[in-house]
Amino acid sequence: MPKNSLLPTVQKFRDDFPEFSNTTRYPDASVNFYLGQADVLLDQNMQGDQFVYLAELFTAHYTELRGRALAAATAGGGVNSSGGGVLTSKSVDKVSASYDVSGIINPDAGFWNNTGYGREFFWWWSMFGAGGRQLL
Repeated sequence: MPKNSLLPTVQKFRDDFPEFSNTTRYPDASVNFYLGQADVLLDQNMQGDQFVYLAELFTAHYTELRGRALAAATAGGGVNSSGGGVLTSKSVDKVSASYDVSGIINPDAGFWNNTGYGREFFWWWSMFGAGGRQLL
């Protein structure tokens, strides 16, 4: 991590995103790992004052995906790393529900569409005119 990095701590991340306070589902090690990844992949000079928020959105996206995998493994379902997509319909017995996601899903965002944090990150990331740069 650069000496004068603006990177938030795990506690700061949890304060800003209290929905990640469950340290069993979202272990400190996972949060810290993704904060570190954000620090390496994002450019503090380009994002300026938004760097911390983007790093936290990046971390929230990956931490949520990791939390889902941990929850499934804990429930005895193993780890599903098949990728999948955004669930738009579900049926149980005679009850079904589906949602129109066309207003929130960005066709260019790829896997960032898998969480609300990823969708917001992608929107902000696009605002910086990253051009031909690819992020994970």
